[in-house]
Parts: sequence; C-alpha cells; structure tokens
Amino acid sequence: FKTYAKAVVRNAQTLASRLKERGADLVAGGTDTHVALVDLRPLGLTGKDADESLERAGITCNKNGVPFDPLPPLKTSGIRVGSPAGTTRGFGEAEFRDIADMVADVLDGLKANGPDGNGAVEKQVNARVRDLCARFPIYA
Repeated sequence: FKTYAKAVVRNAQTLASRLKERGADLVAGGTDTHVALVDLRPLGLTGKDADESLERAGITCNKNGVPFDPLPPLKTSGIRVGSPAGTTRGFGEAEFRDIADMVADVLDGLKANGPDGNGAVEKQVNARVRDLCARFPIYA
C-alpha cells in the first residue's frame, strides 16, 4: 500500500506540474495529495463547461469551487483532477503527463471554440484516451 500511495501522489504531482506548464492556474501552486484544483478563471472558462467537455472527450473530472469563487456551486470556476483511478489501472508518470496534455488540449479548444464548438478537439482527445486505456486494460 505504501508503494501505491507514493505512486498516487507522484502521479498527481506530475499531472499538476504538466498542467501548470501548459498554462493552468493551480490553487496552492500544485499538490501534495492525490488531487489538484485547477482555477479556470484566467482562461475565462467555467468548471461546468470544462467538466462537460472533458467528459465528452473521455476524461472524468469534477467541477469544483475555488477559493472566493464568484460563480454558483452548479457552475464553479474550477475543476478537480486526480490520480488514484489511473494509478490503480497502472498509469505511471509518463501516462499522467500525457493525460495532462489531453486535459490542456480540451481546455485550449474550449477557450478557442466555446462549449458548442469543441467537438473536433473532444473527438481527437477521445481517440487518444481510448488508445491509452487499451494499453492498460482493466481485465486481462
């Protein structure tokens, strides 16, 4: 369990670090746990729109409020991303770096195209998600 727990934290830190490199604003600047909170206000996005767009791309996250969030709880100004499910599946730091790129690509597309115009990016990222998951099947 100690090995797994350390991998969960290391993977979350890799995910957060790469998101930060790609321009995401992280609450607390990063993470020391299994999750990271991304503040979407600098991108002009809502947590609800990001959550829904990422879901269509095959990436599960949660919309989440940020400190002093001006938006209501059903909309939010942030998303929460984490590493336990992927770590359990066998993803390592390289895969979490790829996941961060996929998340950032969806967010960039959402910023450029809006919630109703991001279908092409979502479809392209979904293919990458499926390829990654095929390399790490849940059942042998």
